[in-house]
Amino acid sequence: MVGKLAAVAIGGNSLILDPKRPDVSHQWEAVDETCKHIASMIAEGWNVIVTHGNGPQVGYILRRSELAAHEVHTTPLDLIVADTQGAIGYMLQQSLDNELRRLGINRTILTVVTQVRVDPEDPAFKKPTKPIGGFMTEEEARKYEAEGWNVVEDAGRGWRRVVASPKPLAIQEINAIRALIMNDYLVIAVGGGGIPVMRNERGELKGTYAVIDKDRASSLLAQTLRADLFIISTGVEKVALNYNKPNMQVLDQMTLTEAKRYMDEGHFAPGSMLPKIEAAVEFVRMGGPQAIITDPPNLARALRGETGTRIIPG
Repeated sequence: MVGKLAAVAIGGNSLILDPKRPDVSHQWEAVDETCKHIASMIAEGWNVIVTHGNGPQVGYILRRSELAAHEVHTTPLDLIVADTQGAIGYMLQQSLDNELRRLGINRTILTVVTQVRVDPEDPAFKKPTKPIGGFMTEEEARKYEAEGWNVVEDAGRGWRRVVASPKPLAIQEINAIRALIMNDYLVIAVGGGGIPVMRNERGELKGTYAVIDKDRASSLLAQTLRADLFIISTGVEKVALNYNKPNMQVLDQMTLTEAKRYMDEGHFAPGSMLPKIEAAVEFVRMGGPQAIITDPPNLARALRGETGTRIIPG
C-alpha cells in the first residue's frame, strides 16, 4: 500500500455547490472541484479511501418516485441508496481518474457497492432524524407533513424531510475493501453511509427503510482499516460554536474532552454538524491519531495545518 491511509468523507451537500442549481451538470462541477483536492492529497503521498454522502440526491430520487407513482412502480429506499452509490461513485471515479492523469499518476479507481448492517431494534426507527432532500420553506414542509412526511428545521438553513438513521454496526464488504487497498487500488466505498441491511430470524440479509449517517459509517470504516487520518469534507471551512449567531466562534482545534463538553452544551445541530463531530470523536477515541473537518477547497490547506478544525486526543 502506498503512503499513509486517509479516509475522506465527502458530504452530499458539498457535491451541490448551489442548492438552487442541483441538476447533474452542476453536480459534475462540484465533483470535479472536489477531486482536484483529493488528487492533490494522492500526489503528496497519501493513499486515500473515499466515502460520500447522498442526502440531497436520495431526497430528489424519492420525490421523483412519488410524483411518478401513478405511472411506474415506486423505488424502495435501500435501492435508492444503492443507485446513488453507483451514480456518485461513477462520477468520482471518472473525475479522479482525469485529475490524476493530469498529474501524471496512474492508479485504478473503483466503487464498491457497500452494505452496512444495522440493529432492527435501533431506537432511531422510532424517531427519524436524518435529513434528506433539498431545503424547503416552512410552508412547503408543512404541506408535505400533511402527506405523511416527517420534517424538521435544519440548523437555520431551512426545512427538510427526515428518515430513520440507525447506528452502523458492521461493513459487510470490509474484507474486499481492505484487500483492494492493500493491492494499491483507490477505493470509493460506504456511499451514503452504506445500504442499510439487517439480518432476519433466518440470518438472511434484508434491506430496510432508513439512511445511515455517512460520517458515522465512514468513521467505522476508518477505524476498521486503522486509517492514519479521517477527514470529513463538508460545507464549511471550520466548525463553529453558536453557529449562525452574532457570537459565533470558529474552532481551529478540539480535544476529545472539549468536543464532549461542546456537544453536551448543545452547540452542534442534530442531523447536521453533530453527527460529524460524533464521528470524528469516535475515530480518535478508538485510537485514530486525528480527524479534520473542513470544506473541499481547503482539504490540502487543512492537511498542512493551515485551516479546518482538528480533533485530537486529550
